[in-house]
Amino acid sequence: MRSFIARGLATAAAATMAAATVLVPAAAQAAAPYEVLVFSKTAGFRHDAIPTGIQTIRDLGAANGFTVTATEDAGAFNASNLATYEAVIFLSTTGDVLNDTQQTAFQNYVNGGGGYFGIHAAADTEYGWPYYGQLVGAWFSGHPAIQQATVKTEDNTHPATSHLGPTWSRSDEWYNYGTNPRSTARVLQSLDEGSYSGGTMNGDHPITWCHPQGSGRSFYTGLGHTIQSYAEPAFRALLLGGIKYAAGQVAADCSPRTGGSTTVEGEAYTSNFGVQPANHGPASGGRTVGYIDNGDWAGYASVNASGAKTFSARVSSAGAGGTIRVRAGSQTGTVLGTVTVPNTGSWDTFRTVSTNLTGTGSGPVFLTFSGGSGSLFDVDTFTITK
Repeated sequence: MRSFIARGLATAAAATMAAATVLVPAAAQAAAPYEVLVFSKTAGFRHDAIPTGIQTIRDLGAANGFTVTATEDAGAFNASNLATYEAVIFLSTTGDVLNDTQQTAFQNYVNGGGGYFGIHAAADTEYGWPYYGQLVGAWFSGHPAIQQATVKTEDNTHPATSHLGPTWSRSDEWYNYGTNPRSTARVLQSLDEGSYSGGTMNGDHPITWCHPQGSGRSFYTGLGHTIQSYAEPAFRALLLGGIKYAAGQVAADCSPRTGGSTTVEGEAYTSNFGVQPANHGPASGGRTVGYIDNGDWAGYASVNASGAKTFSARVSSAGAGGTIRVRAGSQTGTVLGTVTVPNTGSWDTFRTVSTNLTGTGSGPVFLTFSGGSGSLFDVDTFTITK
C-alpha cells in the first residue's frame, strides 16, 4: 500500500534497531520557518496509516521549524495558495485526485521551484496524467503481503538516508513498480528481492529515490504503509530528510547516476534456455542460477549492455567448469567479453571471476554458457560496471 514523505538531516532521534544501523547525525543549524502542505485525498484504496502519518509530519515540523497544513480538498491546488508552501507532500493518495486546472497549477508550482514528496501510495495516483508519472518517478504495479525484507542503502550522502547503515531489515508492504526509475532519478534505497517473496523487478528494485523536476525537486519513498512505520526513529528521520530536501532547505545531488555498477542475482533472469534456480545456503538470497549445461543461456532485461566496462561473477562448481560469454541484445548478440569459470571444489564453495569488457553493444545483457558435458557451474550474482 502506501506511505508518506520526508527528508532532511536526521535530527530525529536515531536508535539502534535489530536490523538497521542508525548513526546519530550532528544537529542541524536552526533554519528560517517554512510551510508544507500534506495532501491525502484518496479516490481508491484508503490507507489506515494516513492519520498517523499526518500527525508524524506535524510532530516533525514542530521539532524542526516548519508548519504543516493538512487537507484533502483539491481546491488547495491553485497558484496563489501553492505559492505559500515550500513543499507539497502526497501522503498515500490514490486514484484521480486533481482535475485538469489543479494539475496545471501543481505542474507550474513544481517546475517553477516548488517541492514534491510522495509517500507510499503516492505512486498509485493520477495514472492518466503523464507529468505526474515523471514527477513521482514510477507508478505502482502491485504488491505481495506485508513481510520483512532487507532494504539496501545505495546513497548515504542524501540527508534522508545519511543516518542508515548499509542494510535495514524491516516489515512493510513492498511495492512493485511498472517501470524502473533508475535512469531518471537518483536511487537512494533498493530492496534485496532475495530477502522476501513477491518482488517482480528482476533483482533491481528501487524503493526510495529523488530527482530534479524543472526548477523544483521530487522525492519519493515506497515505505510507510503500516501505522507502525511512523513510530520507527529511522523512518521518521528518512521522512524529515526528504521533507527538507523537497522544501529546498538542504541541498543534495539527486541527478541520475551515470556509470556506477549494477549487481544482479543470477536467478533473476527474464529469459533463459536450459537453466533453473538452484538452492544453495551460502549463496546470496540462498539461490543461484544453476543446472547449467553447454549451450544454455540467461537474459537480464533489467541490465543494459550499453557502456559496460567490466564484468564479475560469484560462481561455484563441482563439475567441469566452463566459460561465460557476456553478450549484448540477445543470446547470439555481440560478445562484450569472456571469462573462465574453474572447478571451485564444491557447489557451495564460491569464488569471484572477472574480466574487462571490450566489445560494444546495446540492449539487455545476456550470459551464454559453454564447456564440457554435464552440469558445468552455478552463478550466484554478477556485477556490471560502466
